[in-house]
Amino acid sequence: MLRILLNGGHGNNTPGKRSPEWADGSQLLEYECNRDTVRRVALKLDREGIPYHIITPEEFDVPLATRANRVNALCHKYGRNNCLLLSVHSNASKNHNASGIEVYTSKGVTESDEYAEIFYEQSLEHCPDARKRCDMSDGDHDKEEAFYMLRKTLCPAVLIESYFFDYEPDCRILMSEEGREQIAEWYFESIKKCIELYNQKHQNK
Repeated sequence: MLRILLNGGHGNNTPGKRSPEWADGSQLLEYECNRDTVRRVALKLDREGIPYHIITPEEFDVPLATRANRVNALCHKYGRNNCLLLSVHSNASKNHNASGIEVYTSKGVTESDEYAEIFYEQSLEHCPDARKRCDMSDGDHDKEEAFYMLRKTLCPAVLIESYFFDYEPDCRILMSEEGREQIAEWYFESIKKCIELYNQKHQNK
């Protein structure tokens, strides 16, 4: 059985991870948006009886090493290939006009790539208007980086950047009920497809 490990990025004490204050006085705090996404996805998983663990229930920023240790403890308990880590983020850019979504895995060809491709494919349906920021140099759509949570965890891991909170059109999506539910549904439908892939692999063994 595939277990979903949900990691909401950053915390209420993380410096800088917030949108500009817009003309109407509104502002997005990334940690709150990330945790709200985790909460919404968890509710959907509960309804389907899909096992999951929230890696960061705290509001404050948990050190990356602690997060990775929590993930790896679950990998040791349930088996590394029976867990899938989803690290939930929103993005920002130095020029403040970048837009869209990105799906990341660690560098090289790994099992994570197959799961990441599912998230890309589902984004076409569930976030059709979002720019898809991809890297096709290795034949798939995910970007590859040496992010800590991708390098230091034992199980397949995917890190997702949902829109840019410092670009107002994207930020308005992140602040809206409709936009947040759209993102959560994207995650949820992707997770179900990941479980289908996992089950197919295990049936073939």
